[in-house]
Amino acid sequence: MFLRKIGIDLGTCNSLVFVPGKGIVLQEPSVVAVTLAENKILAVGQEAKEMTGRTPDTIRVYRPLKDGVIADYKVAQAMLKHFIDKVSGSFRFLKPELMIGVPAGITSTERRAVIEAGSWAGAKQVFVAKEPILAAIGAGIPINSYSGYMVVDIGGGTSEVAVISLGGIVTSSSVRVAGDKMDFAIANFIKKKYNLAIGERTAEEVKIKIGTAQPKKQEEFLEIRGRDLISGLPKNVKVSSNEVAEALAEPLSDIIKAIKAVLWDTPAELSADVMDKGMTLTGGGSILRNIDELIAKSTGVPCFLAADPLSCVAKGTGVVLENLEVYKKSIMSKK
Repeated sequence: MFLRKIGIDLGTCNSLVFVPGKGIVLQEPSVVAVTLAENKILAVGQEAKEMTGRTPDTIRVYRPLKDGVIADYKVAQAMLKHFIDKVSGSFRFLKPELMIGVPAGITSTERRAVIEAGSWAGAKQVFVAKEPILAAIGAGIPINSYSGYMVVDIGGGTSEVAVISLGGIVTSSSVRVAGDKMDFAIANFIKKKYNLAIGERTAEEVKIKIGTAQPKKQEEFLEIRGRDLISGLPKNVKVSSNEVAEALAEPLSDIIKAIKAVLWDTPAELSADVMDKGMTLTGGGSILRNIDELIAKSTGVPCFLAADPLSCVAKGTGVVLENLEVYKKSIMSKK
């Protein structure tokens, strides 16, 4: 296959691969299973995620990205190579150009690690762009206009808040509190309240099935299974949606603080635009029920969920790749 350009939303929890003209061609968990004896990649993506919490001591399951940046360089390289090979074939004649989304608060060292990992994985050129800009483009926001637009991208490892005008970020904040911290908060709450230890996959399932940002009058319940911390035996408990809202109060409060900090730093003219148009929520974490209502209530600014929040950054990489000359100066760093 002759794929010249590939866009990757390299997320802490999930990675999405976008090919111009085809759309999103791959969506897999950012997970890699490695055999410890031979240090060999056993599985990548969904197959590796299925192994989480179930492996013998000869196999380790890694998530090479932590808080939105590369934590394990070698494993991240292998994962990127797997994604590129899967969409363009391992026997390719042309090396593709690669566009990777990175957090707005990334350091130059972390950015260089992403570029080098992409080059090693088989890219001819690697461009990196800040996720809030890509999320805004993917959500259909006209970032080059004179108006100010506010984007809140809640992913797995980081929450990115930015006010964008004239093709660039005017003010932004990046906090390492997002979907992962929500899962951890749920597991911690259940541990304290019910003396029950649950895995990260169960915590994520609770968040997806009955998670809510605000308590509801009509509660939903979900029966979960874990290990009783007193007897050490398996035990079932019923968890309510309002308990999940209580568990999520702290991480959500940290995200709202970041939003308020950005609003505080926003120039008056752009603040008026943000009040007028509201803020756009993107990223997998924004799918949590009632999170838009909670943010609007806490900040006094209208809040709207993007049409397909999970794929906004990936779609943004595709738009930028198709119009490289237009976006090159304002948002990208090139090797």
